[in-house]
Amino acid sequence: MSNPEQLIAGFEARMAESQRQADRMVSEIEAVSVAERSKDGQIGVKVDHAGNLIGLEIGLSVRDKPDLAEEILRTVRSAQSKLAGAMRAGVTDPVGPEVMNQLVNRLEQAFPVPEPEGFAPPAPPRDEGARFVLEEERQPPPEPSRAPRPSTEDGHDDDYFSDGDYLR
Repeated sequence: MSNPEQLIAGFEARMAESQRQADRMVSEIEAVSVAERSKDGQIGVKVDHAGNLIGLEIGLSVRDKPDLAEEILRTVRSAQSKLAGAMRAGVTDPVGPEVMNQLVNRLEQAFPVPEPEGFAPPAPPRDEGARFVLEEERQPPPEPSRAPRPSTEDGHDDDYFSDGDYLR
């Protein structure tokens, strides 16, 4: 059996090495960032490892565009969608492959690849009957018809059992 002091010293050495690896991985993760430019090159963004906007450049020619905010957001989403790949490339010494896979999977779920510009996902149909009928041609469904209620010979309505007998 080994000396208990040697066991404790070995355990402490392994813990210290694990802590150094974890600290190195955290510093590599925090150093990851992605820069992206809009299609026309007039908007530049930079996001950090968590997807937060840390840099923004706006060219003079696009500052008065009515859709400037949408273009900035589109560029930010594009940069955020590239974080998972940048994380895989930027973190060289992960603590374990399962840790890296979990980190990358979370980034991919949080920041999916945006839809291509000009395309929108199809809207679900309102109902199956309205899929191929123009609005002008649609007519409301007819009201259900009700047959008149039969009454007694004397014209008296006996629904409320006014004669006191409900068993006939």
